[in-house]
Amino acid sequence: MIFSNRLKGLAFTLLLAAASLQVQAQNKMLTMEDAVINPALQPENLRQLNWVAGSDDFTFVKDNTLVGGNAKSTKHTPILTVDKLSAALQAAGGKEVKSFPVVQWKDANTFIVDAQGKIFNYNLKTGKATIVTTYAADAENTDLDPTKQRVAYTKGNNLYVSLPGVADVAVTNEKNETIVNGQAAHRSEFGISKGTFWSPEGKQLAFYRMDQTMVTDYPLVDIAPLPAKQNNIKYPMAGGKSHHVTVGVYNTATKQTTFLKTGEPADQYLTNLTWSPDEKYIYIAVLNRDQNHMKLNQYDAATGNFMKTLLEEKHAKYVEPEKGLYFVPGKNNQFVRVSERTGFDHLYLYDTNGKEIRTLTKGDWVVTDVLGFSKDGKKLYYSSTAESPLERHFYVVELSNGKSTRLSQGTGTHNATLSPTGSYTIDNYSSQVTPRKIWVIDNKNGKIAQTLLTAKNPVADYKLGETTIFTVKADDGTDLYARMITPPNFDKSKKYPVVVYLYGGPHLQLVTNSWLGGANLWMHLMAQKGYIVFTLDPRGTSARGLNFEQATFRQLGTVEMADQLRGVEYLKSLPYVDASRMGIHGWSFGGFMTTTMMLKSPDTFKVGVAGGPVIDWKYYEIMYTERYMDSPEQNPEGYKNANLLNHVKNLKGKLLMIHGTVDDVVVWQHSLAFIKKAVDEGVQLDYFVYPGHPHNVRGKDRVHLMQKVTQYLEDNLKETPKQ
Repeated sequence: MIFSNRLKGLAFTLLLAAASLQVQAQNKMLTMEDAVINPALQPENLRQLNWVAGSDDFTFVKDNTLVGGNAKSTKHTPILTVDKLSAALQAAGGKEVKSFPVVQWKDANTFIVDAQGKIFNYNLKTGKATIVTTYAADAENTDLDPTKQRVAYTKGNNLYVSLPGVADVAVTNEKNETIVNGQAAHRSEFGISKGTFWSPEGKQLAFYRMDQTMVTDYPLVDIAPLPAKQNNIKYPMAGGKSHHVTVGVYNTATKQTTFLKTGEPADQYLTNLTWSPDEKYIYIAVLNRDQNHMKLNQYDAATGNFMKTLLEEKHAKYVEPEKGLYFVPGKNNQFVRVSERTGFDHLYLYDTNGKEIRTLTKGDWVVTDVLGFSKDGKKLYYSSTAESPLERHFYVVELSNGKSTRLSQGTGTHNATLSPTGSYTIDNYSSQVTPRKIWVIDNKNGKIAQTLLTAKNPVADYKLGETTIFTVKADDGTDLYARMITPPNFDKSKKYPVVVYLYGGPHLQLVTNSWLGGANLWMHLMAQKGYIVFTLDPRGTSARGLNFEQATFRQLGTVEMADQLRGVEYLKSLPYVDASRMGIHGWSFGGFMTTTMMLKSPDTFKVGVAGGPVIDWKYYEIMYTERYMDSPEQNPEGYKNANLLNHVKNLKGKLLMIHGTVDDVVVWQHSLAFIKKAVDEGVQLDYFVYPGHPHNVRGKDRVHLMQKVTQYLEDNLKETPKQ
């Protein structure tokens, strides 16, 4: 009995100790390194999770080992260690690899590895690697063809192709360095992410040729050498001369290049390039410089001749084609396209004569991604915001009747990858309270076939505040989504300072039903320091349809500011908000908005930190700026009102401006011009630069950046001690 009581006492003591440790563990505070660069505090993921070509098998890398599985079985089997792969690569003439390189599946037994300037085949049955082809060590923009046999790449401003068994071929030989081949054109707008486009069988290569000779040089200064070195880039500013783009088609058999006859004016945008399945034609969405008239054109790939215009779209403000055509399997004459013609991105089935066969989706929501077709080509899988602008779900639609069925389960954000057969989907899911779950979904019924990963909460040991997502009404009654993070141990009887983090521009959404509500850990660090952290997505941001986005047309910064002020009104209505201690921070468009708020509503925020800010839209690139503002000649009043140099004298609060010295997106001239005007006006502000950094400050220097931002907010939002 005594022994039993002792055991009970020991158990109770251990229970108290465990509870104490748990409380201590949950009281951990974030460091700046934790918040910015600690990968251990990001939700666990499966590295290189991919479907195997032509099957319902999948692989991923774990502990430097390739692991395989099948959608129908929960058994996962180690396939290949990195040591065994490395030995095979070395036997084939390669060098040692210590971490698993990127795997691209060619068929069920063979994958491709791109390493050390060589393309290797690795055969799982034989355990041997062979070199398919090699390419130059200093190659950039590499692009492997669909058959995994050929590589397109660039060196300098020229384009090359590597073919098995023969020397690399120079597709272009431009001596003029301002004429660039094989790279992304039009400043990577309109969904453009690369400059080479292989035909389905890899027999032909379409590529962008971008003539920038007419574009003004813009100097970037490298201060690393002594003396400093000037590096000129071509930067087409709003209202100025734009580059001229054409599309070449290189035939790998004849080694001849034909250019598509895309016609005049040369000052146009060639977007959404798509090959026909039979490799005979190329389809291009041709957009005029005013970006209000799009023609979907067909060209003969062999001759370059213009064949016909399938359809046209016009809009009084702008048309923005961002996705190519999706040809129906087995039907060279039918494709699905995405159009925003009803005010929301939706799917439409067409034939190659330009006749619309059927509307596949409709409603006041947007299709965000096309995942692929079923094997028989009768169904199409896509993602959308149909459930909520805060969420992403995936669906299947029948091409014969437009009937859609939701497949994803659970509120939140689902990032889906369709299997090659179309029978299953890998669903990478998160929500505000779910770090990550990865499921295999059976597309027949939307049920979970198996769970591949349930990530633990990586910040479970940390003392974080509460995150809430809600709506604020704009002045026209539109619902605006907002997120608020309150400090740990939040006490409604106290008054708290506020930090508003914002972006506010097109093509970005900050408030989502994803892990932590879309917030980053720096925001939680600020909450731990005693701040309420608030973010609102105003009109002009993404995922809400054309009217929502175009509300800012020709007046950037105006409607967005009005919406942010509605958020401020909400904050001021809360009894626990100290309206006299509000700060604001944003980068890029968010830097523009931070500066706008500090100048045009000078009594609202006590302090602002503006990073990489647009100051005068005339200094920004043509493609983006003229879409949302028209040209300076067409919209002088809009440019004048948005030009923050005209409002410098209004600054009352403390403002810190930060810029990278080699920023090739928002060039350094923006903030330098602002400083010059501040000096001219006798206005004081603070300024900091990051030498050698482009538009974003990354790596370990980002810790320094966020320390700088945090300290500036802290220094200027501290509560004044009572006398």
